[in-house]
Amino acid sequence: MIKDILKGVQTYIGVFALISKLKLWKYFAIPIVISVITALIIGLSAYGLSDNIGRFIANIWPWDFGKETFTSISTFIGGIVVIAIGLILYKHIIMAFSAPFMSPVSEKIEAHLTGVERHNHRKTSFKEQLWRGIRINIRNLGKELLFTLPLLLLKFIPVVNIFSTVLLFLLQAYYAGFGNMDYTLERHFKYRESINFIGRHKGIAIGNGIVFMLFLFIPIIGVILVLPMSVTASSLNTVELLQKESPVNQNKIVV
Repeated sequence: MIKDILKGVQTYIGVFALISKLKLWKYFAIPIVISVITALIIGLSAYGLSDNIGRFIANIWPWDFGKETFTSISTFIGGIVVIAIGLILYKHIIMAFSAPFMSPVSEKIEAHLTGVERHNHRKTSFKEQLWRGIRINIRNLGKELLFTLPLLLLKFIPVVNIFSTVLLFLLQAYYAGFGNMDYTLERHFKYRESINFIGRHKGIAIGNGIVFMLFLFIPIIGVILVLPMSVTASSLNTVELLQKESPVNQNKIVV
Protein backbone atom coordinates (compact mmCIF):
# COMPACT_ATOMS: atom_id res chain seq x y z
CA MET A 1 0.00 0.00 0.00
CA ILE A 2 2.71 2.51 1.00
CA LYS A 3 4.71 1.66 -2.12
CA ASP A 4 1.65 2.30 -4.29
CA ILE A 5 0.91 5.59 -2.51
CA LEU A 6 4.46 6.78 -3.15
CA LYS A 7 4.17 5.72 -6.77
CA GLY A 8 0.94 7.67 -7.15
CA VAL A 9 2.69 10.76 -5.78
CA GLN A 10 5.90 10.34 -7.82
CA THR A 11 4.01 10.07 -11.10
CA TYR A 12 3.34 13.82 -10.92
CA ILE A 13 6.99 14.42 -11.77
CA GLY A 14 7.17 15.41 -15.42
CA VAL A 15 3.41 15.63 -16.07
CA PHE A 16 3.58 19.37 -16.84
CA ALA A 17 6.05 18.68 -19.65
CA LEU A 18 3.92 15.79 -20.93
CA ILE A 19 0.82 18.00 -21.12
CA SER A 20 2.77 20.47 -23.24
CA LYS A 21 4.32 17.74 -25.38
CA LEU A 22 0.93 16.23 -26.24
CA LYS A 23 -0.71 19.67 -26.56
CA LEU A 24 -3.40 18.86 -24.02
CA TRP A 25 -3.86 22.30 -22.46
CA LYS A 26 -6.81 23.17 -24.75
CA TYR A 27 -8.81 20.28 -23.30
CA PHE A 28 -8.54 21.74 -19.81
CA ALA A 29 -10.01 25.19 -20.63
CA ILE A 30 -13.63 24.42 -19.69
CA PRO A 31 -12.73 22.22 -16.66
CA ILE A 32 -10.53 25.05 -15.34
CA VAL A 33 -13.45 27.48 -15.64
CA ILE A 34 -15.69 24.97 -13.82
CA SER A 35 -13.01 24.57 -11.12
CA VAL A 36 -12.54 28.31 -10.53
CA ILE A 37 -16.27 29.14 -10.42
CA THR A 38 -17.02 26.20 -8.09
CA ALA A 39 -14.13 27.17 -5.79
CA LEU A 40 -15.38 30.78 -5.58
CA ILE A 41 -18.95 29.77 -4.76
CA ILE A 42 -17.94 27.23 -2.11
CA GLY A 43 -15.26 29.50 -0.67
CA LEU A 44 -17.66 32.42 -0.18
CA SER A 45 -20.29 30.11 1.30
CA ALA A 46 -17.77 28.61 3.71
CA TYR A 47 -16.66 32.05 4.88
CA GLY A 48 -20.21 32.97 5.80
CA LEU A 49 -21.19 29.66 7.40
CA SER A 50 -18.21 28.89 9.67
CA ASP A 51 -19.21 31.32 12.46
CA ASN A 52 -22.84 30.21 12.34
CA ILE A 53 -21.90 26.54 12.70
CA GLY A 54 -19.50 27.44 15.54
CA ARG A 55 -22.23 29.24 17.47
CA PHE A 56 -24.65 26.37 16.86
CA ILE A 57 -22.17 23.86 18.30
CA ALA A 58 -21.46 26.19 21.25
CA ASN A 59 -25.13 26.07 22.29
CA ILE A 60 -24.61 22.43 23.27
CA TRP A 61 -22.60 23.64 26.31
CA PRO A 62 -25.27 24.46 28.98
CA TRP A 63 -22.98 25.85 31.71
CA ASP A 64 -21.53 29.34 32.17
CA PHE A 65 -18.06 28.18 33.22
CA GLY A 66 -15.83 27.39 30.26
CA LYS A 67 -18.43 28.81 27.88
CA GLU A 68 -15.97 31.17 26.21
CA THR A 69 -13.37 28.44 25.74
CA PHE A 70 -15.91 26.00 24.37
CA THR A 71 -17.23 28.68 22.00
CA SER A 72 -13.71 29.33 20.67
CA ILE A 73 -13.13 25.62 20.15
CA SER A 74 -16.55 25.27 18.51
CA THR A 75 -15.84 28.12 16.10
CA PHE A 76 -12.54 26.49 15.13
CA ILE A 77 -14.21 23.11 14.65
CA GLY A 78 -17.02 24.79 12.73
CA GLY A 79 -14.43 26.17 10.34
CA ILE A 80 -12.89 22.73 9.88
CA VAL A 81 -16.33 21.20 9.25
CA VAL A 82 -17.10 23.80 6.58
CA ILE A 83 -13.67 23.40 4.93
CA ALA A 84 -13.91 19.59 4.96
CA ILE A 85 -17.43 19.48 3.51
CA GLY A 86 -16.58 22.32 1.11
CA LEU A 87 -13.58 20.41 -0.24
CA ILE A 88 -15.68 17.27 -0.60
CA LEU A 89 -18.38 19.09 -2.56
CA TYR A 90 -15.87 21.02 -4.68
CA LYS A 91 -13.98 17.86 -5.58
CA HIS A 92 -17.01 15.86 -6.68
CA ILE A 93 -18.67 18.73 -8.53
CA ILE A 94 -15.67 19.53 -10.72
CA MET A 95 -14.88 15.85 -11.33
CA ALA A 96 -18.45 15.02 -12.31
CA PHE A 97 -18.94 17.88 -14.75
CA SER A 98 -15.41 17.66 -16.18
CA ALA A 99 -15.74 13.97 -17.08
CA PRO A 100 -16.57 14.45 -20.80
CA PHE A 101 -13.57 16.77 -21.20
CA MET A 102 -11.13 14.57 -19.30
CA SER A 103 -11.90 11.37 -21.21
CA PRO A 104 -10.21 12.62 -24.44
CA VAL A 105 -7.18 13.68 -22.37
CA SER A 106 -6.72 10.23 -20.85
CA GLU A 107 -7.33 8.65 -24.27
CA LYS A 108 -4.54 10.67 -25.87
CA ILE A 109 -2.20 9.81 -23.01
CA GLU A 110 -3.06 6.12 -23.41
CA ALA A 111 -2.36 6.32 -27.15
CA HIS A 112 0.99 7.98 -26.41
CA LEU A 113 1.95 5.28 -23.91
CA THR A 114 0.82 2.25 -25.89
CA GLY A 115 1.46 3.50 -29.42
CA VAL A 116 -2.10 2.57 -30.42
CA GLU A 117 -3.93 5.57 -31.88
CA ARG A 118 -7.31 3.88 -32.32
CA HIS A 119 -8.43 1.67 -29.51
CA ASN A 120 -11.11 -1.01 -29.51
CA HIS A 121 -12.46 -0.15 -26.08
CA ARG A 122 -15.98 0.89 -25.10
CA LYS A 123 -17.44 3.70 -27.22
CA THR A 124 -19.30 6.30 -25.19
CA SER A 125 -20.90 9.63 -26.05
CA PHE A 126 -20.49 13.02 -24.36
CA LYS A 127 -23.82 12.47 -22.58
CA GLU A 128 -22.85 8.99 -21.40
CA GLN A 129 -19.50 10.22 -20.10
CA LEU A 130 -21.20 13.07 -18.23
CA TRP A 131 -23.80 10.74 -16.71
CA ARG A 132 -21.14 8.26 -15.62
CA GLY A 133 -19.12 11.08 -14.06
CA ILE A 134 -22.18 12.28 -12.14
CA ARG A 135 -23.11 8.73 -11.11
CA ILE A 136 -19.61 7.87 -9.88
CA ASN A 137 -19.27 11.11 -7.93
CA ILE A 138 -22.72 10.93 -6.33
CA ARG A 139 -21.83 7.43 -5.18
CA ASN A 140 -18.44 8.58 -3.86
CA LEU A 141 -19.92 11.71 -2.26
CA GLY A 142 -22.36 9.60 -0.23
CA LYS A 143 -19.68 7.21 0.95
CA GLU A 144 -17.21 9.99 1.73
CA LEU A 145 -19.76 11.91 3.82
CA LEU A 146 -20.67 8.70 5.64
CA PHE A 147 -17.05 8.25 6.77
CA THR A 148 -16.31 11.95 7.21
CA LEU A 149 -18.97 12.78 9.80
CA PRO A 150 -17.66 10.33 12.47
CA LEU A 151 -14.11 11.60 11.87
CA LEU A 152 -15.29 15.17 12.43
CA LEU A 153 -16.87 14.17 15.74
CA LEU A 154 -13.52 12.72 16.86
CA LYS A 155 -12.07 16.24 16.67
CA PHE A 156 -13.66 16.97 20.04
CA ILE A 157 -11.33 14.39 21.64
CA PRO A 158 -7.80 15.68 22.42
CA VAL A 159 -4.89 13.78 20.81
CA VAL A 160 -7.34 11.57 18.91
CA ASN A 161 -8.26 14.61 16.81
CA ILE A 162 -4.74 14.63 15.35
CA PHE A 163 -5.21 11.14 13.93
CA SER A 164 -8.73 11.96 12.74
CA THR A 165 -7.31 14.89 10.74
CA VAL A 166 -4.82 12.59 8.98
CA LEU A 167 -7.52 10.00 8.27
CA LEU A 168 -9.83 12.73 6.97
CA PHE A 169 -7.15 13.95 4.58
CA LEU A 170 -6.39 10.42 3.31
CA LEU A 171 -10.11 9.74 2.88
CA GLN A 172 -10.50 12.84 0.73
CA ALA A 173 -7.35 11.91 -1.18
CA TYR A 174 -8.68 8.42 -1.95
CA TYR A 175 -11.91 9.66 -3.49
CA ALA A 176 -10.06 12.35 -5.46
CA GLY A 177 -7.77 9.69 -6.94
CA PHE A 178 -10.79 7.44 -7.48
CA GLY A 179 -12.45 10.03 -9.73
CA ASN A 180 -9.26 10.69 -11.66
CA MET A 181 -8.69 7.00 -12.36
CA ASP A 182 -12.21 6.52 -13.69
CA TYR A 183 -11.58 8.92 -16.57
CA THR A 184 -9.37 6.20 -18.07
CA LEU A 185 -11.31 3.20 -16.77
CA GLU A 186 -14.52 4.52 -18.37
CA ARG A 187 -13.26 3.27 -21.76
CA HIS A 188 -12.30 -0.16 -20.44
CA PHE A 189 -14.84 -1.12 -17.79
CA LYS A 190 -18.46 -0.75 -16.89
CA TYR A 191 -19.46 1.09 -13.72
CA ARG A 192 -19.16 -1.80 -11.24
CA GLU A 193 -16.00 -3.22 -12.84
CA SER A 194 -14.32 0.17 -12.52
CA ILE A 195 -15.17 0.35 -8.80
CA ASN A 196 -13.70 -3.12 -8.26
CA PHE A 197 -10.53 -2.21 -10.18
CA ILE A 198 -9.89 0.89 -8.07
CA GLY A 199 -10.62 -1.14 -4.95
CA ARG A 200 -7.67 -3.35 -5.86
CA HIS A 201 -5.42 -0.32 -6.28
CA LYS A 202 -6.35 1.94 -3.38
CA GLY A 203 -2.73 3.01 -2.83
CA ILE A 204 -2.42 4.48 -6.32
CA ALA A 205 -5.69 6.36 -5.86
CA ILE A 206 -4.58 7.74 -2.48
CA GLY A 207 -1.17 8.80 -3.83
CA ASN A 208 -2.75 10.63 -6.74
CA GLY A 209 -5.32 12.22 -4.45
CA ILE A 210 -2.74 13.40 -1.91
CA VAL A 211 -1.16 15.74 -4.45
CA PHE A 212 -4.64 16.69 -5.72
CA MET A 213 -5.60 17.83 -2.20
CA LEU A 214 -2.31 19.65 -1.64
CA PHE A 215 -2.88 21.62 -4.84
CA LEU A 216 -6.09 23.00 -3.33
CA PHE A 217 -4.10 24.69 -0.57
CA ILE A 218 -2.21 26.77 -3.15
CA PRO A 219 -4.13 30.06 -3.62
CA ILE A 220 -5.59 30.60 -7.12
CA ILE A 221 -2.95 28.53 -8.97
CA GLY A 222 -4.10 25.39 -7.17
CA VAL A 223 -7.66 25.36 -8.53
CA ILE A 224 -6.32 26.12 -12.01
CA LEU A 225 -3.71 23.36 -12.19
CA VAL A 226 -5.28 20.68 -10.00
CA LEU A 227 -7.21 18.92 -12.79
CA PRO A 228 -4.56 19.09 -15.55
CA MET A 229 -1.85 17.74 -13.26
CA SER A 230 -3.87 15.12 -11.38
CA VAL A 231 -5.73 13.73 -14.40
CA THR A 232 -2.51 13.39 -16.40
CA ALA A 233 -0.69 11.68 -13.52
CA SER A 234 -3.63 9.36 -12.88
CA SER A 235 -3.88 8.43 -16.56
CA LEU A 236 -0.21 7.38 -16.55
CA ASN A 237 -0.73 5.18 -13.49
CA THR A 238 -4.02 3.68 -14.66
CA VAL A 239 -2.83 2.76 -18.15
CA GLU A 240 0.19 1.03 -16.64
CA LEU A 241 -2.04 -0.92 -14.25
CA LEU A 242 -4.34 -1.93 -17.10
CA GLN A 243 -1.36 -3.20 -19.09
CA LYS A 244 -0.21 -5.32 -16.14
CA GLU A 245 -3.63 -6.80 -15.39
CA SER A 246 -4.73 -7.37 -18.98
CA PRO A 247 -1.80 -7.07 -21.38
CA VAL A 248 -3.89 -7.20 -24.54
CA ASN A 249 -1.48 -4.81 -26.13
CA GLN A 250 2.10 -5.85 -25.50
CA ASN A 251 3.63 -2.64 -26.84
CA LYS A 252 6.23 -1.19 -24.55
CA ILE A 253 5.06 1.83 -22.58
CA VAL A 254 7.31 4.82 -23.04
CA VAL A 255 6.71 8.19 -21.38
